[in-house]
Amino acid sequence: VQLQAFGGGLVQAGGSLRLSCAASGLAFSTFGMGWFRQAPGKEREFVACISRGLGITHYADSVKGRFAISRDNAKNAVYLQMNSLKPEDTALYYCAADPTGYGRIRENEYAYWGQGTQVTVSS
Repeated sequence: VQLQAFGGGLVQAGGSLRLSCAASGLAFSTFGMGWFRQAPGKEREFVACISRGLGITHYADSVKGRFAISRDNAKNAVYLQMNSLKPEDTALYYCAADPTGYGRIRENEYAYWGQGTQVTVSS
């Protein structure tokens, strides 16, 4: 199983980025997918998740209304559209796959992780 996240970069506050995560080696449509992030000196935290099937989504309060998670099962990919970015969104962003299919808030529910893509938001 391989998850590869990309699309990070440097952006000014108020700007937008779209992260992508390409999955291989798993039955992607049966997995829940999540995005997490880790800022320097902080623990990794939940950002967003999406279930299999109906694509039910959940978001951390800190990103609600600004970020949107989506998936394309035909492309084995999950995306994170990030708008109205703030300096506090600066972090290494990880995608992860949840074999239960539900898409979970807790990271220990996820079996597979990508390598992370850096997002830096300047003020």
